[in-house]
Amino acid sequence: MFAAYAARTDRDRPLDGLRTGERPAPEPRPGWTTVTVKAAGLNHHDLWSLRGVGLGEESLPMILGCDAAGVDADGNEVVLHSVIGQSGHGVAPDEPRSILTERYQGTFAEQVAVPTWNLLPKPRELSFEEAACLPTAWLTAYRMLFTNAGVRPGDSVLVQGAGGGVATAAIVLGAAAGLRVLATSRDETKRRRALELGAEGAFAPGERLPRKVDAVLETVGAATWSHSLKSLRPGGTLVLSGATSGPNPERAELNRIFFLELRVVGSTMGSKEELAGLLDFCAAKGVRPVIDTTLPLDRAREGFAKMAEGELFGKVVFTV
Repeated sequence: MFAAYAARTDRDRPLDGLRTGERPAPEPRPGWTTVTVKAAGLNHHDLWSLRGVGLGEESLPMILGCDAAGVDADGNEVVLHSVIGQSGHGVAPDEPRSILTERYQGTFAEQVAVPTWNLLPKPRELSFEEAACLPTAWLTAYRMLFTNAGVRPGDSVLVQGAGGGVATAAIVLGAAAGLRVLATSRDETKRRRALELGAEGAFAPGERLPRKVDAVLETVGAATWSHSLKSLRPGGTLVLSGATSGPNPERAELNRIFFLELRVVGSTMGSKEELAGLLDFCAAKGVRPVIDTTLPLDRAREGFAKMAEGELFGKVVFTV
């Protein structure tokens, strides 16, 4: 079957290890279902995999891709939850978690196999391309907002780094849920897009905000860490799910954290139940993922290059 895969890893030149071509189709195994992939979403995780983060040489070649929507053998339209227990049968409460492309072949292929437990029905209101955007970036934003930030309709939220998949999702979801969303971006065009998606205000990185916010969603890391803490009201919450600019800020700002009783909460992806909630929310409220580019899988390198260069606003989706 045709697939896009990591043939090798390179920390500095990740795209050098990306290949497209024939790979073995999934073999049947008890408790697993093979899905015919219709669309698959690109994530930063895929780029990090090509750099060798979470993907060892012993696992190569590895088909990339965590997110997908497709059709099972019975003709059911499904969405994949890509967090898999290391036993290969769902995620038990005390079981170490894994993710597609760390231990198991991924979704950038004509077919992918996952535990049957990991499949959810695709809402008919969503296209395959839209549904394929949700299981990683949009699920991460959903969990950040509605599970870990502790915000309610009317509360204010700052989203750092508008344009990235998680940040874009957070703006759309927050606005749809009645939150007062502010956003930052280095790019003026992306700031305008953030306003079009429902943000009340869009600012340059580090710019003083008109008011302190109840929560900050942080995916940028070192470059925006200080601004995120300074933007919070006393008792506010910073939810951290990534560090694309690096994990080590120049100053930790510990005095500010304890003196203002700020909460710093780590957040990673989400549960199957949260993905089901996200799918229902999108279907019921008419929320649709922001798609920057849709490409056939044989042009996967173009999508990876756009992500590596930071030239995105929303998601890249590959159609199969």
